[in-house]
Amino acid sequence: MVVLLTGASGFIGSHLAQALLAAGHQVVCAVRDPDRMRDKRMRYVRADFTRDFEPGAWLPRLAGVDAVINAVGIIRETGTQTFDAIHARAPCALFAACAASRVRKVIQISALGADEQARSSYHLSKKKADDYLRSLPLDSVIIQPSLVFGRGGTSARLFTTLAGLPLIGLPGDGRQQVQPVHLDDVVAAVMGALEHPLDRGTILPVVGPEPMTMRDFLGGLRRLMGMGRAHFMPVPMPFMRLGAAAGKLLPSSLLDPETLAMLERGNTGSAARLSALLGRSPRPLAQFIPPEEADTARLKARLNWLLPLLRIAIALVWIVTGIVSLGLYPVQESYALLGRTGIPPLLQPLMLYGAALLDFAFGIGTLALRGRWRRRLWLAQLALILFYTVIITFRLPEFWLHPYGPLLKNLPMLAAIWLLYEMEEKD
Repeated sequence: MVVLLTGASGFIGSHLAQALLAAGHQVVCAVRDPDRMRDKRMRYVRADFTRDFEPGAWLPRLAGVDAVINAVGIIRETGTQTFDAIHARAPCALFAACAASRVRKVIQISALGADEQARSSYHLSKKKADDYLRSLPLDSVIIQPSLVFGRGGTSARLFTTLAGLPLIGLPGDGRQQVQPVHLDDVVAAVMGALEHPLDRGTILPVVGPEPMTMRDFLGGLRRLMGMGRAHFMPVPMPFMRLGAAAGKLLPSSLLDPETLAMLERGNTGSAARLSALLGRSPRPLAQFIPPEEADTARLKARLNWLLPLLRIAIALVWIVTGIVSLGLYPVQESYALLGRTGIPPLLQPLMLYGAALLDFAFGIGTLALRGRWRRRLWLAQLALILFYTVIITFRLPEFWLHPYGPLLKNLPMLAAIWLLYEMEEKD
């Protein structure tokens, strides 16, 4: 079949694309920027889920298409990427175009919880598209995954990181019900729905074999990574809600009032229909992390919280140093030290306050910058520390022998910054 796939660059969508190709289907990916796509095995068409709200925008893209899989989704709203636009308005326009064309089957990847009890904007937007699709004269299947776990996924990264903490904070008593499903079973469910006849408008819960508590889920992941017994600390829900409110202000945070409310509601369903489609039970938690991947998973889980902790510590060093230099340390003593390094009196205020502001900027940049910009910042910090170290070595050599080790401490600082430079993801 010729399959139009949306969300092909996402976590589930990218794995679906490979499964479709492996099964011999022709894949047409609807993406925002086709010029950036590199896989020559697939064809690309331009689409924008923040603007394509009319069926007429989708009809030309459906020429020659036999089936459509909509795998577009967001977990947080940012700018024009709203739940209503991404989950409802654009998909409904796509589904209407499918009904007006010769598309034989439509598969909508929704979410478990997009039902009559839905309260969150996320679930309500998914439900709106699901209901509209079921009202159309189309052969359609609605896939509703639970929490999806798979290597490289955002959820997997979050929960393995939490499981890897020396003290694991639990929302409330950690008794919230979840039923995580492995990515491979999600992909298998979509492929099964594509290739086998199902009743029109079928809603298929895609869940693991049995519900479990959040406490058991995190403890199980920790055991799979070979990290020993878990130590839990209950976090009262009022504090969780405060944290969620703060997380809403951070674009990269997965914790916000919406996700916390969804967690409190629970996320479970029957695995019977999925088992019947797959011809087997879905993968249990015990098989989420194979033994040969345990060492890698354990290392990544630790680095996922240790590296941010190291970044925060280095940022605080720069920020506090800048504040101290701006006046907390006696200014005349600072001038005296600058004079001993060869700075003339007229330039000493400029050097003192300029260096203090630069330190403060380095600290803020360490917290705010990402990707290649932060890599450049690490190099700038290394260069500045080396410069200071060389100057002080020649002009104030006694600081090497100071009992508090003001220059010796530059060595672990340099090593830590170099580690962060090497570990920074390149974009």
